[in-house]
Amino acid sequence: MDAVRKIEDQGDGAPQVAEAPDASSALGGYTAPALVHDWLPVYAGAERVLEQMIHALPDASIYSLIDYIPEEQRGFLQGKPVHTSFIQSMPFSKQLYRYYLPFAPFAIEQFDLREHDVVVSSSYAVAKGLLTRSDQLHVSYVHSPMRYAWDLYHDYLEQSNLTRGVRGFMARALMHYMRLYDSTSASRVDVYVANSQYVARRIWKTYRRRAHVVYPPVDVDAFALQTDKEDYYLTMARLVPYKRVDLIVEAFAAMPDKELIVIGSGPELDSLKEQAGPNVTLLGYQPDEAVQYYMQHARAFVYAAEEDFGIAPVEAQACGTPVIAYGRGGVLETVVPGQTGLLYAQQTAAHIADAVSCFESDEARFEPAQIRAHAEQFGPDRFRSTFSTLIDTAYDAFQTKAPWDVSDALASSL
Repeated sequence: MDAVRKIEDQGDGAPQVAEAPDASSALGGYTAPALVHDWLPVYAGAERVLEQMIHALPDASIYSLIDYIPEEQRGFLQGKPVHTSFIQSMPFSKQLYRYYLPFAPFAIEQFDLREHDVVVSSSYAVAKGLLTRSDQLHVSYVHSPMRYAWDLYHDYLEQSNLTRGVRGFMARALMHYMRLYDSTSASRVDVYVANSQYVARRIWKTYRRRAHVVYPPVDVDAFALQTDKEDYYLTMARLVPYKRVDLIVEAFAAMPDKELIVIGSGPELDSLKEQAGPNVTLLGYQPDEAVQYYMQHARAFVYAAEEDFGIAPVEAQACGTPVIAYGRGGVLETVVPGQTGLLYAQQTAAHIADAVSCFESDEARFEPAQIRAHAEQFGPDRFRSTFSTLIDTAYDAFQTKAPWDVSDALASSL
């Protein structure tokens, strides 16, 4: 296919991170804070948020249940040591750390954080359950409540073939235990922060607590504006069931005159290859420079997942590339219908095909420069500034107001 080509002479493709601003004035009179993260197996989405938290709080000490970040990916930790739990020393914990989930609530409570006036947890599992004193401020940035234990519980059991038998009973019992722990530990947090309004609503549903929204940082500078587009559509995701890449492939199989490129690897790769027609090319995993090229030159970026936030659609918009996405989840907060993309109402191949047709009938209205300008509000500098202000404001309120009034004071001053 014309759109599939070797990427050459694109540079090393390494994302450039701006120098951290001087944060000495952002310490607000408190001692060096603690940053507590669930797991550190690889450098992925949640770790990119942690990276910017470290920039915002450069004196922070780092804690995590495990730390197996490969040496070539450790730069985001800025040379800081990571204090780990006893799970780090458990047999085969590098490969099987998820199997130690039953021990995670106990392990997170063993971190001694008494020297820190401010504790920030970066949580999608158990980090928010750490123990603090009444005079310590605990701010929890919740990427999401544990979806496999709450709203995706039945999907998780079904997809993992755990709906019956002894293994199924044990899995259901474990999830029941995790829900009890998750609900109980919710009261240990003074201020909740969510990565989208969508997740803030889930926090309210799960914990009955208000959450302030700070959108996660997207490295928009790594995805330069490109006004000259080519005649192919792009999707990029981990090839796992909930991403629904199969629906996108099915939709384009019914539109043989339109070209689709799929970037990503995962357990569904082989089945998608069998499903794909001659107009669909699955490239598998691609390095950063290739991802950037295809994002920049795509006619539009197609997305079918219901995400908490959705970084890939923002990266596409940073390139000036319109987004065609399923209108549920965090994408409602990142895509402006009619200006930066189109949203379709139902998660089906037919609705994707209809959305592509609608896009092509009015394609001229999407201005790459305007799309890029919208994406810039999700950059890392904005995250650092907003997050630093939130911590300082919360700490000031924590010193002068009743603990139960801190979140309300924060809402009125941010």
